[in-house]
Amino acid sequence: MMSEQYSLPGLDALAEEPSQALAPSGLDAHASLRTAMGSFEVHMREQGLAENTIKAFLSDLHILAQFIGVGTAINAISTQDLNRFVHWLVHERGVPCNPKSLARRVTTLKVFFDWLAEAQVLPVDPAAPVVHRPVMTPLAEILSDVEVERMLGVIQALRCADDPDARPHLLVTLLLHTGIKKSECMSIVLNHLDLSDLAQPVLWIRYANPRRRHKERKLRLPVWWPAVLAEYRVQYQPQEALFPCTARNLEYVLASVAGQAELPHGLSFEMLRWTCAVRDYRAGMTADTLRQKLGISRITWREVGAKVAQLAGPAL
Repeated sequence: MMSEQYSLPGLDALAEEPSQALAPSGLDAHASLRTAMGSFEVHMREQGLAENTIKAFLSDLHILAQFIGVGTAINAISTQDLNRFVHWLVHERGVPCNPKSLARRVTTLKVFFDWLAEAQVLPVDPAAPVVHRPVMTPLAEILSDVEVERMLGVIQALRCADDPDARPHLLVTLLLHTGIKKSECMSIVLNHLDLSDLAQPVLWIRYANPRRRHKERKLRLPVWWPAVLAEYRVQYQPQEALFPCTARNLEYVLASVAGQAELPHGLSFEMLRWTCAVRDYRAGMTADTLRQKLGISRITWREVGAKVAQLAGPAL
């Protein structure tokens, strides 16, 4: 049995649910649950999911197989069967199933059967109507509008000082406007920046691993950002990577800005990512556009979207 260390991903976690793609040849609606699970594992590995993520999905599906029968044809599994399975997990299995574990297992059902339906192996998704009650982790800390203004004042002052430093401005505004993850930030190389049209500068989020190509995306940058980039390049002379340093170095930069701006909760990659999401939400960005901008899956968005809406609330 899987240990309880696996949990639903948060905003800064790589949204490691399998992308929608065609199922392997030979898999059809009459295939057994065992066969479908094997094909699903192949699909997850082709997508480059982390080993712990694959183990988490398969462990939950093995529990389903224990309940429903590993030889059961997947087209014979109904919504009623899945609801009975959820009831069994909570009331009849004889093994404690806390709300967090239950939410994770329902998520597994939805990801697995959604994949089968999207791949047109099944005509309908029997897990879609199953009630999903995600366990909400605590809300993230975000910057208020006043704190954002203080922060911007600090980085602008550093940029214009007698001994100017454009790096804090470049980093903070990049994160605030794109909402990218720390790992994505550290992976940017200069040719990921398309400045051919200065009226519409663009950052491409790229992945070296071809299995993660489905996560690549195009993000708009502010029209003034290339000017900051030019100053930074003169000062730091990056040759390939945009930030030729460690992530810890950039965390020190953010901590220094937080101290000078008197931000009570500090400043981090994650805080700027959430702040970006909330600001975009308040500005009227549609849910699906925001989800794609953040590079997260539809399943993850169920929790993240609810949190963004809650954090947005009235303007701070």
